[in-house]
Amino acid sequence: MISLEEYKKIISELMDELPEAFFQKLSGGVIVSEAVVMPDYAQGNDLYTMGEYQIYSGIRQIVMYKGSFDRAYPLADAVRARELLRGILRHEFRHHLEYLGGIHNSSSLEAQDERDKQTYLFKHGIHGT
Repeated sequence: MISLEEYKKIISELMDELPEAFFQKLSGGVIVSEAVVMPDYAQGNDLYTMGEYQIYSGIRQIVMYKGSFDRAYPLADAVRARELLRGILRHEFRHHLEYLGGIHNSSSLEAQDERDKQTYLFKHGIHGT
């Protein structure tokens, strides 16, 4: 398991890889939280929220959940953590960019996340939510 300091360092370095335009209107920036977050529809300790794009009171921000990451990937070293976090961070930035672009169609990441949720629920015997 990587330390909080290493996690923050990796997130910072991964943000440096992104074009400046990605940060446009991301007024709350990228926040690191030590929280363990699970979706309200999780059926056990098998699903964690690794990151989240949030909009509230006109503030747009990305929150990265180290606690969730540690639960899901307790054996990840710095190299593996960097690979995983790159995907998670870019996922959240895609939500931000699609929101700014007004993209809310069936090919959006928002729609894909909903399909993934429905697949998860179906596998757990929950239909029609």
